[in-house]
Amino acid sequence: MALDVSAVSRLPIEEAKFIWMDGQLVPWHEAKIHILSHVIHYGSGVFEGIRCYKTERGPAIFRLEDHIKRLFYSAKVYMMEIPYSMEELMEACKEVVRANGLDDCYIRPVVYRGYGEMGVNPLKSPVNVAIAAWRWGAYLGEALEKGARVKVSTWRRICGDILPPTAKACGHYMNSQLAKMEAVLGGYDEALMLDINGYVS
Repeated sequence: MALDVSAVSRLPIEEAKFIWMDGQLVPWHEAKIHILSHVIHYGSGVFEGIRCYKTERGPAIFRLEDHIKRLFYSAKVYMMEIPYSMEELMEACKEVVRANGLDDCYIRPVVYRGYGEMGVNPLKSPVNVAIAAWRWGAYLGEALEKGARVKVSTWRRICGDILPPTAKACGHYMNSQLAKMEAVLGGYDEALMLDINGYVS
């Protein structure tokens, strides 16, 4: 039976012109990876979500250095050697904002294991980097003013001796997706997750 998602809130991606991929600005619709890339099958990627705000002095990227530091930390946890320096990736974030003529936007750098070998062992698969930026409004939309309907999820947050919670890794978010889907299909906006001991995670 098909799920009825007609009432589920949406966060559509507003297309921009370019995405930075492995050192080059690539037209939005040409920014693609191979279907057999390791990240697609095993979730072997790390990422950041960075806000850029419109100011009187031009676009201002919020705590860019801190975000890129965490990106490098997450990559280190998963033994992914990023083939660029922190400075190069910070400049690339600025470049993709400029190239797309954006001021108030969201920036998504992602480091992922690409096309190389298939199997759980990722060490022979290359490490690739991409950075996208697009206009994106408030995550909770009207809930910022009206409040959000929140459900305590039946799904528990993955604990730290199973996966490292301090790393912002792609695969970790399958846990969050289950909680989010349960919430929105039940008529809520968000899910509140507890840890295995029943504390807010």
